[in-house]
Amino acid sequence: MIGASACGPNGYLWWSRWAAGRGRRGRHHDWWAGVMDERRHRAERGEVRLLVLDAIKDQPRHGYEVIQHIEERAGGSYRPSPGVVYPTLQLLEELQQAQVVEQAGRKAYAITDAGRYDLAANRRAVDDFYDRFEDEPWEAYAEDFAELMQGVARLVKAFRRGSRRGRLSPAALRAIKSALDEALDKIEAALDASRR
Repeated sequence: MIGASACGPNGYLWWSRWAAGRGRRGRHHDWWAGVMDERRHRAERGEVRLLVLDAIKDQPRHGYEVIQHIEERAGGSYRPSPGVVYPTLQLLEELQQAQVVEQAGRKAYAITDAGRYDLAANRRAVDDFYDRFEDEPWEAYAEDFAELMQGVARLVKAFRRGSRRGRLSPAALRAIKSALDEALDKIEAALDASRR
């Protein structure tokens, strides 16, 4: 939770330290997703079962291969955890939609006729899940995005300078809010136009 100091003159310092700490652990996407109100891609419980069935439909696979297959199909944007995949494989075995086979001395799972039937009945859900990852990622426009973020950084710096110098009178705050509201309206209009 953001403390009161995050709103005052030291607020930017708090935010930058928090962001830098997250980045130092290699989780730059996680902190950015939090700031941007993004959710990391996840599969719902019922989707995982179907994704696992899809992964074993053409050949038997052991748990790690199932994880790799799903991650590859999702273009690296989603990787189910072993704590999700292995219990799902056991569930599929209990539902008689998958069966254990031995493959190179290891326990692997192969789809059964019941599993093929369920997968065929829910093919659209699997396709819809993987379609989420087909859009060109923002990383393809990294330079443009970097310029945009420099503008955001300038905005934060200007606000920080104003707060340090005591220039944030009620009138200044109203003017800033009005300018931000106008800018946000234009940004949202531009985003809406790009969806059409």
